[in-house]
Amino acid sequence: MDVKTDEVYYTPIYYTMAHFSKFIRPGAVRIGIAVSDKDLQATAAQNPDGSIAVVIFNEGKASKSFNLKINSTSKKVSIDPQAIQTIIVNN
Repeated sequence: MDVKTDEVYYTPIYYTMAHFSKFIRPGAVRIGIAVSDKDLQATAAQNPDGSIAVVIFNEGKASKSFNLKINSTSKKVSIDPQAIQTIIVNN
């Protein structure tokens, strides 16, 4: 924030935190997740409503495809390079 001009600057971390807080709700519990691709970072949380939010970040310079497996269900997912993406799984 520039106090002289009363301007607010939104940095990349602001948008990242906004993304997480939109999908991982207060009271959520972090759950385990395994990632086998070195370019992908991921975290998962179960929200109080029972939904699961899986947030994936592709820090690589190429698009990626992977299989998201939860219990006996599997879904092919694609993510663009240097993108953050959230998948919501409703019970």
